[in-house]
Amino acid sequence: MPAPDEAPHVPPSANLFRRVVPPIILPVFLSAADATVVATALPAIAASFGEVEYLSWIVIANLIASTVAAPAYGRLGDTFGGRRMMIVALCIFMTASGLCALAPSFGLLLAGRVLQGLGAGGLMTLAQALIGENVPPRQRGSYQGYLSANIVAGSTIGPVMGGFITQAFGWHAVFLAYLPLGAIAIVLLARLPAGVRGSRAGGFDIFGMVLLTGFILPLLLMVSQLQQLNAAALPGLGGLLALTAAGLTLLLWQQRRAKFPLLALALLKIPDFWRSTVMGACSGASLTAMMTFLPIYLQIVAGASPAETGLLLIPLSGAVSSGSVLTGWLISRTGRVAIFPAVGLTITAATLVALAILAPSLSRVQLSWLLALGGLMQGSAMLTAQIVVQAVAGPRQLGAAAASVQLARSLGSAFGAATAGAVLFGLLSAMDADTATLFTEMVRQGPGVLEALEPAHRVVVQTEIATAFRGVFLTVACFSCTIVACAATLPMRRL
Repeated sequence: MPAPDEAPHVPPSANLFRRVVPPIILPVFLSAADATVVATALPAIAASFGEVEYLSWIVIANLIASTVAAPAYGRLGDTFGGRRMMIVALCIFMTASGLCALAPSFGLLLAGRVLQGLGAGGLMTLAQALIGENVPPRQRGSYQGYLSANIVAGSTIGPVMGGFITQAFGWHAVFLAYLPLGAIAIVLLARLPAGVRGSRAGGFDIFGMVLLTGFILPLLLMVSQLQQLNAAALPGLGGLLALTAAGLTLLLWQQRRAKFPLLALALLKIPDFWRSTVMGACSGASLTAMMTFLPIYLQIVAGASPAETGLLLIPLSGAVSSGSVLTGWLISRTGRVAIFPAVGLTITAATLVALAILAPSLSRVQLSWLLALGGLMQGSAMLTAQIVVQAVAGPRQLGAAAASVQLARSLGSAFGAATAGAVLFGLLSAMDADTATLFTEMVRQGPGVLEALEPAHRVVVQTEIATAFRGVFLTVACFSCTIVACAATLPMRRL
C-alpha cells in the first residue's frame, strides 16, 4: 500500500501560480497542439515528397512513440525528479523538431517524428507530476483545471496555427516554431525546485518497454484502419486484434514478474486508483469519438462547410475548457472530488441521449449549443482522475500515477474512436450496404460526393447516415455513464 499523500516540498506562497504554471503550460501546449498542427501541414508535406500512401504515418508513428514513452517518463521522473526529466523530454522534442524541419526525405522526416514522439510522451505526464510535486493537494484542482484548459486550447488553436504557418512560410516552419517555445519552457523550468526523488534508483524495465510497444503498435494500427470504414479490411483487423490481445497478455505477465515494473499495476489494486484510471480512459474515449466524428456529421448530415464546421465546434471546445477550469476551482474551494464528474457526466450523458433522439430535427446552431452544454462538465472526469491518483500514490510515485492515467486516456481515445467507427459503419452496413460504401467515399473525398446523387437518393442517404449517427451518440453516452458509475462509487469523496 503506498504511503499517504504528503505535502509537497514547495510550501504555498503568493507567487505559487507564477512559479508553477508558466513552465508547465508551454510543454503541455506543445504536446496538445503537435498532432493538429502537423495534420494541417500534411498536404504540403505530400507535395514535397509525394509519399501520399504513407502520409498518415507522420501522425501514427508519432502517436505510437509518445504513447509508449509516457509510462517510461513517469518511472524515470519518480527516480530522477520530474523537472530534470521534463528538460530531457523537451531537449529530445526540440532536437527532433529541428531534424524534421531539415529532413531531405520522407524516411528521415518519419524518423524525426518518431523521435519527436519519444520526447512528447513525457511532456503531458511530467506536467501532471510536477503539479503534484509543487502544489499542495487541496490546491491541485485549480492547477489541473488550468492544465486541462490549456490542453483544449492547444488542440483547438493547433489547426489554425498550423494552417497559417504552412501557408505563410512552408511546412518546415511548423517544426521550427517549436524551438523558441521549447527554449523558453526550459528557462522557466529552471525556476522550479528539483523535486522529490524515489527511494530506488536504476532497474529500468527495458523488456516492459518492448512488450508495451508490441501491444500499442497493433492496437493503434487497428484503430487507424477502423476509421477508414472499409469492410474489406476486416480480416486484417482480426489479425491486428489477435496481436493486440497477445501483446497485452505478455505485457501483463511480464509486469507481474518484473522487479522494477514499467506500469503501476500494484496501484491498480486500490479502488480509488483503478476507478480513476477507468474515468480517464472513458474521458479520452468520449472526447476523441466526438471530435473525430462530429465534423463528419456536421458536413454530411447538417450540410455545413468545413469553415462552418470549425465555427460550430468552437462552443464545444470552449465549454470543455471552461468546465475544466470551473471544476478545478470548485475542487480547490470545497475539497470534494467525486461529486463533480458524478453529476456533470450525468448531464453530459443526458445531452447525448437527447442528440440521438433530436439531432436530425435541430438546426446547426441548436446542435452546437446542445453539444456545448454536454461538454461543460466533460473535462471534470480527467481532472478528477489525476487529482485522486496523485493523492493515492503519494509524492514518490507521482510520475507513475500520472503516467498510468495518461496511458489509460491514450488507450481510451483509441478505443473510443474505434468503437464509434465500428458502430457507425456497422449500422450503415446493416441498413444499406450501398450507403455504407458511399459513406466511405464521403469520408475519403468529402461531402461533395453527395452532389452527384439524384435529390431523392441524396435525402435517403442523408437520412440513413443520420440514423446511424444515433448509435454513435448513444455509444459516447455509454462512456459517460461508465464515468458516472466510477465517480459515484469512488471511495475518496473529498481531499
